[in-house]
Amino acid sequence: MELTRDATQMRIPAKHIGVSDAMKETLAQEEGVRLTVYRDVAGYPTVGVGHLVCPEDRLKVGDTISFERALRLLENDLRQAERAVRRLVGDLMLYQHEFDALADLVYNVGEGNVSENESPMLNRAIARGEYRDIARELHYYHAAGAKAKGLVYRSKRREAIFMDAKYEDPRPAGIGVTRLSDA
Repeated sequence: MELTRDATQMRIPAKHIGVSDAMKETLAQEEGVRLTVYRDVAGYPTVGVGHLVCPEDRLKVGDTISFERALRLLENDLRQAERAVRRLVGDLMLYQHEFDALADLVYNVGEGNVSENESPMLNRAIARGEYRDIARELHYYHAAGAKAKGLVYRSKRREAIFMDAKYEDPRPAGIGVTRLSDA
């Protein structure tokens, strides 16, 4: 009989973990759910739940998409983020919430920004299995060369998710909360 692996109860290999529903809701809160293509704080065309528009999307600023397409884009982006986290952590054992926080990081900043060259301290902490140090390296505050207040909150939330499985929004009440079920 095979022992059930439950990443909410014990650390398991990242290859057996995917982004949780709680993290999907958190992403919707952080990114918002926007059905019209807009430019994000860095100036990139974006739609859905923080999906960076690419040529194969055949979209331009001002175009609209359906909610169903936004969900499909989210699921595709999450699959890419999950694969990137697995490459990043290798054999490191993770809890579900640790995986979720790392997936949020990759989703937010892109896999290239967590590479050894761009994030050597993060990679060093992962290689050593130093979980507290990994949490400290989850802070990314800048977009287009400027500090963004929203990214400060997001980084605090990401660290709380990683360390304590706390998915709650750290912003003062009433500031920018969106749920997938509300969109």
